[in-house]
Amino acid sequence: MERYGRHVKRLPYVVDLVAAVAVTAVYLEFARTPAVDGLPAYGGPVWPVWAVAAAAGLPIAVRRRWPLPVLGVVLAALTSASILDLTREPYLSGGLAAYLVGLAEPTRRSVPALAVALPVAAAGIYLGEAVITPSGGAQDAAGLVALVLVVIGGAWAAGFAVRLRRAESRRKAEHALVAERLRIAREMHDIVSHNLSLIAVKAGVAAHVAADDPQEAVTALKVIEETSRSALTEMRRALGVLRTDGTPMGPAPGTGGLDGLVEEARRAGIEVVLEVRGLSGLSEGTQLTVYRIVQEALTNVVKHAAPTHCGVTVTAGGGSVAIDVADDGPGGPRRRLPGGHGLLGMRERALMHGGTFTAGPREEGGFAVSVRLPLEGEGSP
Repeated sequence: MERYGRHVKRLPYVVDLVAAVAVTAVYLEFARTPAVDGLPAYGGPVWPVWAVAAAAGLPIAVRRRWPLPVLGVVLAALTSASILDLTREPYLSGGLAAYLVGLAEPTRRSVPALAVALPVAAAGIYLGEAVITPSGGAQDAAGLVALVLVVIGGAWAAGFAVRLRRAESRRKAEHALVAERLRIAREMHDIVSHNLSLIAVKAGVAAHVAADDPQEAVTALKVIEETSRSALTEMRRALGVLRTDGTPMGPAPGTGGLDGLVEEARRAGIEVVLEVRGLSGLSEGTQLTVYRIVQEALTNVVKHAAPTHCGVTVTAGGGSVAIDVADDGPGGPRRRLPGGHGLLGMRERALMHGGTFTAGPREEGGFAVSVRLPLEGEGSP
């Protein structure tokens, strides 16, 4: 496979070499063409013919390395060939050189190069066809000039279009890569933050009651063990997208896992009341978003308000999914929106689905998170 890749990379250079040899041979043949077709023919010494033919054709072999110098040399040679009555084709080698200039050179160089190349080519053709050794009227020369300009300008435009398309493809690929990194970062933050918060709470409980109530300490340690295993499983699933061996990592969490989140929060000392309605039929992506938002909201409650009462309501209907998580603990500045990554992560998830996100202290005390997600096909991400 590696050898095949090397051959593919070399193929354009091989094609350029063949084209260079063919153009050179064609111009050598032009020098031998007699004036039997009514067109002027070259009648001078042979060495200018060799020089012009080599300069018009051979640089094409290295056009991918030095596009601008190759265009300059080729145009100079083609202009000389027109004046010497060697040219009998519409500057195809000039088009080959101009294509690479439009493809490989930045706009600040390729556009000025085209602006110079077109009048140089036009002047060479007109001088050779209508001034020095006229073979027809000015109208005939102007027609040939137009054809040459179309060849060179069209080749440059084709290369420039390919350059723009490749740049757009790279931009989309980079955007997709950044989006995937952000998605994985959000997943990892939600997983680690949620589970470590539960572990920290239970570890504190175990340390506090170890001497007086060993059984309660053992219970707390069992919760820590279960939470750690759950965290490892979720991390393996979240990082499964980076695997290339095709090993299945299990389904993504969804609304069916909300009961498990509530149970974990209860173990950490939060009295949670869960209310769920109309969630059947949600897409996998929406279910994962709902799960992560509830997970992060409960994590904030565990971190900042435990022990407390908390209500979690998730309902679907009227074209949207409503998520409301409110606790009775202290509100205050502990969870301001511009601060922690948790609230920012919830907002990003909501906006990614074209939804809305609000969070802040409640007037009656505590803190509330409210999210509205349009059902699939209803939003504008």
